[in-house]
Amino acid sequence: MAENKSFREAFAVLQGHAETLRQQTEPNIDDLLEIVVESVEAYKVCKTRIDAVEKALQQALTDVGVEGGARQAEEPQERNPAATGSSAPERSARSAPAQRPPKTGFDDMDDDIPF
Repeated sequence: MAENKSFREAFAVLQGHAETLRQQTEPNIDDLLEIVVESVEAYKVCKTRIDAVEKALQQALTDVGVEGGARQAEEPQERNPAATGSSAPERSARSAPAQRPPKTGFDDMDDDIPF
């Protein structure tokens, strides 16, 4: 049952299946369905754990004011026109910095999974 697996166990399943698929010289269709089903279950366990950790981390950082502090550190020149030497219309024409979506950890591993 996938719900009882730890992150470490589920991640080991993903790594094992990826290695198995990498080392095959010919696809083994007989085992492929089982590999895919187990891999999907393991991925769901890992994704759930990672999402929970990211949510808890985000909440913890918000609670201590880190997120707001980071934004304030990026914006002091825009709040003070004298510091930049630009006028209000010029400042409003500039776009806000793009926000990067949070990484789940699996985004970086797409190249390692051969399926």
